[in-house]
This record gives sequence, structure tokens and C-alpha cells, in this order.
Amino acid sequence: MAKTKPFLTDVETLRKRAREHMDEGPITSAYTADRDRVIGVLNEVLATELVCYLRYKRHHFTARGINAGPIAAEFLEHAQQELDHADQVATRITQLQGDPNFSPDGLASRSHAEYAEGGSLLEMVREDLIAERVAIASYQEIIRWLGDDDPTTAQVIRNILAVEEEHADDLVNILEVMNGKR
Repeated sequence: MAKTKPFLTDVETLRKRAREHMDEGPITSAYTADRDRVIGVLNEVLATELVCYLRYKRHHFTARGINAGPIAAEFLEHAQQELDHADQVATRITQLQGDPNFSPDGLASRSHAEYAEGGSLLEMVREDLIAERVAIASYQEIIRWLGDDDPTTAQVIRNILAVEEEHADDLVNILEVMNGKR
């Protein structure tokens, strides 16, 4: 007969631990990730989201041509969502008792995605799609790396990933229309 483990630490022990380590906020003994490394990775994600926000904003304002209106509107929507992602990541960094790095110095080098202006509307859409694909691959890797060690951060990244996949789908659809495949 297999020995069964208790489902939950007894309540008195949980209460005692909570009182002993109040200054650690949401970080409990159940948190098994390397918090400093997680904060570092999250600051890279923050940089990625900020670079994507800036690129989309530029594309929104510089989109030109007969078909530019709806595409520029899509760029603006994506920009707003990227900025929301940056806020979510910065919030998580502070929950982990870290400091979000909003410094413009080195922003592009901390980002996983590149800042590419694109000369034409078609080039802008392609560059945005490439950046989304980089973010998707990067965020999938981060989720796998976190595993069960930091389920809250993994969930934040999963939520962002879902939106990045929607962005990529939107951009593929725009490219198909632009290339006459629809």
C-alpha cells in the first residue's frame, strides 16, 4: 500500500510561516524559481513589449497608401495591447520585489524583438509579423522554463502569448489581402 502525502500543510504551520516572512509579500516557501533570474527574464520581456509598442506606434503614424487606413488602425490596436503587456510584466516584476527596467538606455539590446521601421506598408506588416513570431517563440520558451516553479509568472506570460498569437494571425491575414490571396 502506497504511503499518501497530506494534501496541504497544516493550517497552523501555514499561518506561522506567513507571519515569519511577511516582508516577502507574495513570495512564499512554495516559490521555487530563481527569483533574480525570473526578474531578469521579465525585464527582457518588458523591453520586448516596449520595443514592439514603439514600432507599432511608428507604423501607425507612418502608414501610407490607399489601403493604409484599416492597417494603421490595426497597428494602433496592437500598440495599445503591447503597452498593456508591458504594464502587466512591470506589475509582476514588482510583485517579485524587483525593479522594472524602463530605461531607454539599452532598450533595444534587452528586447528579444528588433525595432525595424520598414519603408513601405508591406515591409511594416512583415516586420511586425517577424517580431510577433520572435515574441511567440520566446514566450513559449519562458513558459516551459518556468514550469511549475512560478505558476503566476507563467500565467502572465501565457495570457500575453495568446494575444501575441492573435497579432500574428491578424498580420498574416493582412499580408494575404495585400498579396491578393484573399
